[in-house]
Amino acid sequence: MSDAGKGQEGVSLPADAEGWAAFFGRYRDIVLVANSDKVDMAALVEQFGPDALFVFFNKVYKVLSAPFGGAALLVARSSEAGANIVYRREVETVAGYFQAPGFAGILNLKAADRERFSAAGEFGSRSVGFLDLSHHFVGFYPEGRLPSSGFALAVWLAERRLPGRVTLAGFSGQRGEDRKLFRIHDWIFEQIVQRLLVQAGRINTVGEAAPAGNLARIADRFPEVEARDIVLVASDILAARLDEADTVIDGLLSATRWQRMLRRAFRRLKPKTRKQKLADSKVGAGEGAARR
Repeated sequence: MSDAGKGQEGVSLPADAEGWAAFFGRYRDIVLVANSDKVDMAALVEQFGPDALFVFFNKVYKVLSAPFGGAALLVARSSEAGANIVYRREVETVAGYFQAPGFAGILNLKAADRERFSAAGEFGSRSVGFLDLSHHFVGFYPEGRLPSSGFALAVWLAERRLPGRVTLAGFSGQRGEDRKLFRIHDWIFEQIVQRLLVQAGRINTVGEAAPAGNLARIADRFPEVEARDIVLVASDILAARLDEADTVIDGLLSATRWQRMLRRAFRRLKPKTRKQKLADSKVGAGEGAARR
């Protein structure tokens, strides 16, 4: 096993982008593992071998059914209340899926200004590092949405042009039987960027190959038609279809107005979640400090 694949127990993890670039730069293969139904961990380990670094995200029990002993890094995404696995009290559960000496520790990731890091001590005795990408996607990612953890890290790694190979496993952006897609992320945008990065050779994917797409098939069938013209016509048709869909949606919204009003009324009566209480307490503490 190479030095990069050996355990790093007791070694502090980076707290800035340059430090993380150096950390990831030591690996020949970096495999980002999505919490997807389509991930086969046994096949991935066999394919990439012991020298690869496997990067997992948040609720790893969705993809791991047994402790993982290979070289691994856990990404813990933050929210307004701190790292998700901290405020949900899942640190021990999630981290329990990783074993020494391969487990490098936890990367606490934030990708928006309103997200905040958790203190290193809140993750227990494990090595913890921090990566702030809150400004990295400003002006690029669709406004009003937040990049998913896997997308944020994959794009950042692709842009660093590290010597190793970055591979995505299970990043389909599709809803599984037991998985839901959070609408706070723009999955269409992420899949477009991902596919373009794959075509450019900046990242790789494993598993089912991405379909060529309808527009690519049209271009192959009619090579005399300029690709630019295909895109323009497709955009016009898509815009028209979306306009028609908006008309129908407006009608549905009008028809269901009273149901939504009742739903909002009941939602106001619902007790706050622990996450909301934590976020409110942080805001209140900040306002109190400002007044002082």
